[in-house]
Amino acid sequence: MSLNLARSRTPLVLALGATLAWASAATAQDPPPTDPSVQPSELLPLATKALLLDLARTSAGLFAVGEHGIVLRGDDAGQWTQLSTPTRVALTSVASADGELWVAGHSGVILRSSDNGDTWARQRIDIWNPENVEPSQGAPILDLLFLDANTGFAVGAFSTLLRTTDGGQTWVALSLKGEAPAAEAAPAEDAAPADEGSGMDDSGVLLAGDLVLEDEVDPHLNAIGRDAAGTLYIAGERGSMFRSRDNGDTWQRLGFPYEGSMFGVVTWGAGHVLAFGLRGNVYESTDGGDSWSRLDTGTEVALMGGTALPGGAAVLVGNEGTILQRADGASPFERTTFQNADGETPVLSGAIPDAAGGFILIGEKGAGRHGAR
Repeated sequence: MSLNLARSRTPLVLALGATLAWASAATAQDPPPTDPSVQPSELLPLATKALLLDLARTSAGLFAVGEHGIVLRGDDAGQWTQLSTPTRVALTSVASADGELWVAGHSGVILRSSDNGDTWARQRIDIWNPENVEPSQGAPILDLLFLDANTGFAVGAFSTLLRTTDGGQTWVALSLKGEAPAAEAAPAEDAAPADEGSGMDDSGVLLAGDLVLEDEVDPHLNAIGRDAAGTLYIAGERGSMFRSRDNGDTWQRLGFPYEGSMFGVVTWGAGHVLAFGLRGNVYESTDGGDSWSRLDTGTEVALMGGTALPGGAAVLVGNEGTILQRADGASPFERTTFQNADGETPVLSGAIPDAAGGFILIGEKGAGRHGAR
């Protein structure tokens, strides 16, 4: 997928080539029938090998979403079926609660299914209008979190932050403006002076010069999570990290010891949260984000997805087929590399444990499996 950075400051998911790609000129109120956001998805023979961006396990099985409005329903045996959806835009996130299922993506699209993906209702759409000066107009949704069948959150580009209390029928924009940072952020450990240049190295990793940038007033929000105490965390670009202890009513920007982008957060018990992102950076907090510790990952590739496992265990995945796994909260990460049937080591964007002791994986080359049987 080619990069389309016409309205973005920096790529959001640079290594995947799935950055901010908005629909062509249209109005948010009345998108034309030819706009991809309102065209039904096409059933593709190679859908399981397409770019997939998020993965979730539900009582009805596994669901993966990706480019061209693709939604796949599958099982631990690696059998996948593509489901029809009322959109062809890239879908970036999938979430479930109480038997309900939601997916979201570009053009601000949010869809809901109450029958395990057999049929979908469009709940939100926000086509970019070139006459609208608001930068968030048409912004893609990048992550979803649902607490139950009624209460959910969506985050995305240009500080898009939405909440629903009626299962997605209506969405209300929330503001991140609030208290000062909880702690002073330390300088980025591997940041280089701004004059050292920018861009990517040969492995698709942002160079250090890209990590030393001015603060943004509307940072892209890449991921949202919730710990066992009900505290919400949002991770975003350029070291942006936010916390809410009142179900999203107010937010506090946290001091975070890294100036690069974080692409995901996972949580365990009360106050235990882990954030991961650019250049193999992983930071962990056990006090609700008041302080952070940098974890040794042994890699500098971007980490794009992850899953929390019982007892502080976790699996993280990213560029070059990288899989990082730790057995518990006290153990170091161990690295392995995924190679598909074609001998490729693709960028990975998600991983979920399967019933055979391995992992179901998704990424730029579709769905795969890795590990014990």
